[in-house]
Amino acid sequence: MENTALWAALAGLVSAQLLKPLISILTGQGFRPYLFITTGGMPSSHTSAVSALTISIAMTEGLDSSIFAICIIISLVIMNDATNVRLETGKQAKLLNEWSEIFSKEDWQISPQNLKTMIGHSTAQVLGGLIIGLIVGSLLTLLLSSNG
Repeated sequence: MENTALWAALAGLVSAQLLKPLISILTGQGFRPYLFITTGGMPSSHTSAVSALTISIAMTEGLDSSIFAICIIISLVIMNDATNVRLETGKQAKLLNEWSEIFSKEDWQISPQNLKTMIGHSTAQVLGGLIIGLIVGSLLTLLLSSNG
């Protein structure tokens, strides 16, 4: 299968996911293996994937191509969603978890539910994903282009 842009996007995604537990160790939070497969955290794997895809398209199709324009818009939407919509959803989930715990102790016939709180990203996490995606995407595109 020779689809450089697809391989670049997948490599960006996998690279970011593999870095999450390592960054957790380096920042003193310890080894957290669930970070290999979870959303949220540093760096943003969604951002890494779309930025790797976008840079690969830019390098292979050109900055004036329609497909590059589509990639840029989709990338911006995904990065905005990660830092705004999904980040706020995580904050709301944390609050709902706290309320659920309080209400369950007051015998309100509510059982606590642990909603996932690590959903979105900080601006730094999205920037980390962007940098990784641009590096991985451009390197892989250069490598695959030189071999093809």
